Amino acid sequence: MQFHLNGFKPGDPEISEPAAQAAGARADTLPEEVDVLIVGSGPTGLTLATQLAAFPDIKTCIVEQKPGPLRLGQADGIACRTVEMFEAFGFSRRVLKEAYWVNETTFWKPDDTRREHIVRSGRIQDTEDGLSEFPHVILNQARVHDFYLEVMRNSPSRLEPAYSRRLLELAVAESAVGGSASHPVTARFERVDDAHRGQVETVRARFAVGCDGAHSTVRKSLGRALHGESANQAWGVMDVLAITDFPDIRLKSAIHSASEGSVLIIPREGGYLVRLYIELDKLNENERVANRQITADRLIAAAQRILRPYTLEVKEVAWWSVYEIGQRLCDKFDDVPEQEEHARLPRVFIAGDACHTHSPKAGQGMNVSMQDGFNLGWKLASVLRGQSSPQILHTYSKERQTVAKELIDFDREFAKMFSAAPKDPTKDDGEGIDPAEFQRYFVKQGRFTAGTETRYYPSIISAEPTHQELAQGLVIGMRFHSAPVVRLADAKPMHLGHTVKADGRWRVFAFADAQDPSSPASPIHALCEFLAGSPLSPVRKYTPAGMDVDSVIDVRAVFQQGHRALALSAMPAFLLPRKGRYGLIDYEKMFCPDLKSGQDIFDMRGIDRRRGCMVIVRPDQYVAHVLPLDAYGELAGFFDGFMVEAG
Repeated sequence: MQFHLNGFKPGDPEISEPAAQAAGARADTLPEEVDVLIVGSGPTGLTLATQLAAFPDIKTCIVEQKPGPLRLGQADGIACRTVEMFEAFGFSRRVLKEAYWVNETTFWKPDDTRREHIVRSGRIQDTEDGLSEFPHVILNQARVHDFYLEVMRNSPSRLEPAYSRRLLELAVAESAVGGSASHPVTARFERVDDAHRGQVETVRARFAVGCDGAHSTVRKSLGRALHGESANQAWGVMDVLAITDFPDIRLKSAIHSASEGSVLIIPREGGYLVRLYIELDKLNENERVANRQITADRLIAAAQRILRPYTLEVKEVAWWSVYEIGQRLCDKFDDVPEQEEHARLPRVFIAGDACHTHSPKAGQGMNVSMQDGFNLGWKLASVLRGQSSPQILHTYSKERQTVAKELIDFDREFAKMFSAAPKDPTKDDGEGIDPAEFQRYFVKQGRFTAGTETRYYPSIISAEPTHQELAQGLVIGMRFHSAPVVRLADAKPMHLGHTVKADGRWRVFAFADAQDPSSPASPIHALCEFLAGSPLSPVRKYTPAGMDVDSVIDVRAVFQQGHRALALSAMPAFLLPRKGRYGLIDYEKMFCPDLKSGQDIFDMRGIDRRRGCMVIVRPDQYVAHVLPLDAYGELAGFFDGFMVEAG
């Protein structure tokens, strides 16, 4: 983290100087006009709001029906990819400090000799080595909210949610591409707090995003619906403090009993709390789980039967609920019909549970929903700040709807296998599922559940893989897979991916060939000359006058030599840019392999050592393009396809 650029400032560097317009951010009434209106302050809405809060020139308003911040959340699983995103927002270390780390998973099945008892059938590493620098963890959703709220509160915008307001209606004044309506979205909210109950406030917005859950009012206002079906299977979930002799109570455990159903055990943070997902009875056609009048005692009794011969004595129930398994998906995540995309720009978007719902056992709901917000946030900011064409907004629905469909297909199969009765080896009727098969499926889908298999297909912001062979481990359309490096200027060991912060900037990582980078004849030196001086350079073309050279496109270099073999002062001047009001030198643009640890990023990520390459990374940490070091025309053409020239 860099600070002191424009003068020495004492105190906590995480707290930004407030922008002038932030003074009214905590007003008791909603603003009449905003750039972005966010409805709902769950994990999706907070991810989006936190991204937008980084830009004080964008007026953002986030509105929530609940009376205040969440205190006890239902979601708790945090995938590796999500922790990578938290690193971009600056609070991954706090999450890792508090959370339970899911290091191993065990599998239990009926004992072949005593079918009414369970025995352990397998034990595996939860996440494969090298998949991410971060683990799979468990943490109360409310704490994730707390971290987001703190980042928002400390941002230049000083953004905070407006609570106790229920959305009554939302309407959009249709406008074609380039239409004149500056604030075409109108939303009416009713206050539900005692002091102002019944008061109605109206907000006009350039864009609105519905992050208001499965019963989304925003989605309904667009005339869209969730499509899918229920599996007619009831499950209970509870967080408990208990005494048990079950040996794997502090390991994630998938348990199949012979005739009493299944349990998924998820240890929680703090060392004592544990979450139980408990299979209940099959529901009849069109029956709702509420009709069964299930109690917490009934859930406990079901868990006790499944865990036999082990005992479970519940001392306290912190939270419990029941739900039905169902997978439902909205056919589009914005307000523009597919056949009208050429003539209209999206003005209203839906995200998270508002557009996709599924069972919670695979721990994907909160993770995928937050990625919706991260995907959309930088795009809205780029358009509102005049940096990108509004056409990039069409990519949100295309990219995230595809991901949601893949999730629902996975969840349908996973839930089906988890609910299936285990095969009885004494019977030859083919009924049930082989526990070993379930374990194999779990391992096979490990990358998907870790969130690292998401792939965006070619679009104006995600190129065709024409030169993918230059960086085989940094796949276009997939997240930038970080690796250890050493910063040249100060010999600091670090992860290269951690330089991609949630600040809306594009990154170009120039992986040098084997030549001496200080030589004027080297490809890396020639690339820097092009970026610094050519009128075709996207850095020159799209950086506004008076702004730092890296304010829109941040270029960094990774050399093949060890950090002690290179002279910092001999490196291209473009990689030692002068910034801020004093023209201070930024020394943090150059990196070398971490040869001491034996983790050479060139080998780890399949970088062509002879040719080197450029890897273009989007503001949401996804690889957008891979190019040869001398592909100046293709580099310029890529950014020309969607960016707006600085005035």
